[in-house]
Amino acid sequence: MIQRLDATEKALELIKTLEAEHGDLMFYQAGGCCEGTQPQCFEKGGFYLRTNDVCIGEIEGNEFWVDRDLFEYWKHAHFTLDVLDGFGAGGFSLETPYKKTFKIHYRIFTDEELENLAPVKRMD
Repeated sequence: MIQRLDATEKALELIKTLEAEHGDLMFYQAGGCCEGTQPQCFEKGGFYLRTNDVCIGEIEGNEFWVDRDLFEYWKHAHFTLDVLDGFGAGGFSLETPYKKTFKIHYRIFTDEELENLAPVKRMD
C-alpha cells in the first residue's frame, strides 16, 4: 500500500522533542486561512475533530488529521511533514515555543500510486 504521509528527519526530531514534553500528539490541518493552512500539532485529544474529518496516516504513532473539505481537494496528493525555523501564524501549535513551524510539501500521486493507496479513517 502506498502511504499518503511521511515526514522529514527534521520533523521527526522535533516530534520526539514534543513527545518528551507533552506525551502523545496529534496533527490537524484545516482548510481555512492563516494558521489553518499549516499543520498544527496538539497533545492527543487537544483538538476536537469534526464529523468526517480524515486521518491520512500516522507519524511516529501520532495521527495526522485533515479537514474533510481539504481532504477532498488534496486526496490525490502525498503529504510530507517538514519543519522550518520561524514563528508560524497564530502560535497555537506546540512547536511555537521552539521558534519552529510545521509545513507540508505536497506532490500529486502517479496513476500507479492512486491504484494502491492506503485507506483513510474518517471521524464518526
